[in-house]
Amino acid sequence: MYRTFVVLPTILLFLSGCAGRSLPPREPLPAEGPHLRNIRQLTFDGDNGEAYFSWDGTRLIWQSNRGGAGCDKIWVMNADGTGKRRVSPARGAHTCSFFFPGDRKIVYASTAPPAGDCPPRPAPPPGRRYVWPLFPYDIFVADADGSNPVRITDNPAYDAEPIVSPDGTKIVFGSKRDGDFDIYVMDADGSNVRRLTRWVGYDGGPWWSPDGTKIVWRAWHPQTPEEKDLWRECMENDYIVPVPLDLWVMDADGSNQRRILANGATNWAPSWHPDGRRIVFSSNMDDWRPELDRYGHNFELYLIGLDGTGLERITFNRVFDGFPMFGPDGKRLVWASNRNPRKPRVTDIFVAEWVE
Repeated sequence: MYRTFVVLPTILLFLSGCAGRSLPPREPLPAEGPHLRNIRQLTFDGDNGEAYFSWDGTRLIWQSNRGGAGCDKIWVMNADGTGKRRVSPARGAHTCSFFFPGDRKIVYASTAPPAGDCPPRPAPPPGRRYVWPLFPYDIFVADADGSNPVRITDNPAYDAEPIVSPDGTKIVFGSKRDGDFDIYVMDADGSNVRRLTRWVGYDGGPWWSPDGTKIVWRAWHPQTPEEKDLWRECMENDYIVPVPLDLWVMDADGSNQRRILANGATNWAPSWHPDGRRIVFSSNMDDWRPELDRYGHNFELYLIGLDGTGLERITFNRVFDGFPMFGPDGKRLVWASNRNPRKPRVTDIFVAEWVE
């Protein structure tokens, strides 16, 4: 959940400035690979990201700057793309939304109040083109129609990336509240906050397993003096620059932390297959550029086993695919992509039938 800090404008959803309207394709988009069938585009306005299913699978909640908004708001639509409506305040920046079990409440991160208008974006440091700004988000809970919003965190640092546990009693989230960027868990009303990670560096994008016993997340832990200097600069300036990301898993209480994927690429946006044994995520691992001695910009979707085995590629194209989530019955996959050639630099939401 969570806008990521990879390396192209087309994959930095919050950086795109194209908001023109395109007509829906007349036919379903062609399938690719053995797992996806009947791919359909659900959004056509603005720049869109982080679409996540309701627990009953009938709706999606996502973030978008549709309608010419200067920063993202939170929206809900039916799982077929109909019935779109805004459920966050009209002012301020918003991100990282999710349904509570029972689908009568939602959670999201917001800069309003008290910020009001869209916060200014930090300038990239010398020699870098892009940064992920750590706006002073707090986490809010509201009714599913957006009414009765209640702020459940309150500090001047970044609190975002909230995911609600399957039993609805806890929220795991990412925060800069202690000076570093770590994963925390709290009760659903914002009380009893507890820190789960203590590595120096980035630990973010946490997601509960379907049975609530484990958490997957993405991480970069600087090792060299140069990397540690870069990280200090990021924390002092409230942004994060593009870095490699590994995938990690821990028990729900923060114990038994182990890395399941480390390949030098940017592996991010992990979530779970409903079977609890596999994790779906996005990565640029198959876009190595030897002439540049770095990974490129093409992010695809992958599956990997909980133990780090069984890596399998899901999407096959030349544009960004990210933010994947399975429907609760495992029969659909929703994700964000730049695959519409009519909007080549803007991200939209897509859904497909999943074939085992």
